[in-house]
Amino acid sequence: MAAQDIAGALQRVESVLRRHPEAGIHDDAPATARWHGGTRIIASHANGMQVQTDMPGELGGSGDQVTPGWLFRAGLASCTATRIAMAAAAEGIELDMLELQASSRSDTRGLLGMADADGEAVPARPLAVRLLVRIGARGVPAERLRALVRDSHRCSPVSGAVQEAVPMSLRIEVGGE
Repeated sequence: MAAQDIAGALQRVESVLRRHPEAGIHDDAPATARWHGGTRIIASHANGMQVQTDMPGELGGSGDQVTPGWLFRAGLASCTATRIAMAAAAEGIELDMLELQASSRSDTRGLLGMADADGEAVPARPLAVRLLVRIGARGVPAERLRALVRDSHRCSPVSGAVQEAVPMSLRIEVGGE
């Protein structure tokens, strides 16, 4: 879709939401993950799209699929990139280049439920997350592009979920109950 088409679509949605802010509240499409033996999981979208994950060989997997942690980083990078592309289109900026790289540092002991030498539980979450943005647009000042990225990062749903604690509920259903 061309930048002007994206900008027009965003303007129409924003116009509706200014008149009816409640229309912006919605349930997101769920992701359903099903175990397929070992550490292989298939995650499915309601539209039929599927993504397989597995763990590396040293953690009992086959190592032939991406890990769930990689999907997390891919979601962060692609969500933020999408938001940047949307903002650029809305501002009439023709991007020449946009590439994001999400990386993280983790301690595998957390995944295994282990404690450190002091007896404290090692967090299972990443210890640090980094997002590198490479962006270019001919004739657009660097500071304007930096502001576009900062504003888009602030408005990216996945970036927001990483930066702030999001309430999460857990419901367990055991077969036969």
